[in-house]
Amino acid sequence: MKKNDLFLLITSLLVPLLAGFIGSLFTVTGPGTWYASLTKPFFNPPDWLFAPAWTLLFILMGVALFLICRRGRREEEVISSLKLFFIQLSFNIIWSYFFFTLQNPRLAFFEIIALWLAIVANILAFRKIDRRAAYLLFSYLLWVSFAACLNYSIWRLN
Repeated sequence: MKKNDLFLLITSLLVPLLAGFIGSLFTVTGPGTWYASLTKPFFNPPDWLFAPAWTLLFILMGVALFLICRRGRREEEVISSLKLFFIQLSFNIIWSYFFFTLQNPRLAFFEIIALWLAIVANILAFRKIDRRAAYLLFSYLLWVSFAACLNYSIWRLN
């Protein structure tokens, strides 16, 4: 791996991890919090699972970002796919704000649908450039699909 590639890989990993960190600033789930008081569906995972799952997903996103950026950041197709990547990453952060800070599962549900659509668009755009990058986002899409079901259930139960 070239020195430039190593710098690009580290930067590409840090971008989604930073987004995850920003999103976590809006996320409060401990005992006595609003989230803890919610009625949750039977399929709600334990709270401890969310941080490692999201960390892994952000790392996979970073590797996907690296593969796309290596293709050349001046090509129009790459620029368009990077815009989609940052749009979906922004939606990811906004969801945490809507759900935890605004304490609004209904609004968060509609926002997570936009996030889901943005991820699909991002996968399709990445697929045109590097199929491996697209495949790396599938687990993210599956997790957000599950999160959307969970979000919807929490909204309806509360």
